[in-house]
Amino acid sequence: MKFTTMLCALLLSVNALLAQNSNAETNKSIQIIEKSIQAQGGRKLLENIKTLYSKSETVMEGRNVYWITKEMAPNKGSFEIEYQGRVVYKSFYDGKIGYDVINGQKTIADPAQFKDKNYRRHIINSLDYLDPSLYTLEYLGEEKVNQKDCDKIKATLVNGKVSYLYYDKNTHLLAKSEVVENPEKNTFSVVYFEDYQKFGDLIYETKQIFVSENGNQVAKTVDLYYNKNISNSDFQ
Repeated sequence: MKFTTMLCALLLSVNALLAQNSNAETNKSIQIIEKSIQAQGGRKLLENIKTLYSKSETVMEGRNVYWITKEMAPNKGSFEIEYQGRVVYKSFYDGKIGYDVINGQKTIADPAQFKDKNYRRHIINSLDYLDPSLYTLEYLGEEKVNQKDCDKIKATLVNGKVSYLYYDKNTHLLAKSEVVENPEKNTFSVVYFEDYQKFGDLIYETKQIFVSENGNQVAKTVDLYYNKNISNSDFQ
């Protein structure tokens, strides 16, 4: 009887210790992301961003093209490829269904491509990371990203999608993200975020590097604004 009592007490103690460690990791992750939110302009600003437009210059198949993204809270979004002033490809999500538009022909897209949209609450992802009904956070320690000391956080979405987030310890801004597991769409992605600049009151990256086995793709922002010139008609 004494042995059983001691064993139960030991198990309770171990479970309590594990819970404390888990809570500590979560709390540290929250503090890091909160600092990132502050570095981008503060929670009030980020929560008040209801639309976001960005235009980036990149190279695809040897041609200079522009990527144009439009977002409307909580989860509407569109992506266009513009070549020589003409939109040659577009995909968009109207809040319920995703579509592809090629040569003026509109078709329903692969639903898995937009599944994550169902879990979006804000345009700025950091705000969603802090929502415990959406994400579970775990602090994984420090790691170098392009010679920068970064804090590494594991963010697990309720659908099972796992992302690793690397926040610069000096600027508190996101330096790198990795998607390592996505049950909705089996993909792996690595993106670096660089050259943060100020747009109005918002601090936002102006250079994204998409890592690929066939060569990295660099997109440089040429225009970005928020809370203007975007309406529901952009997602129809």
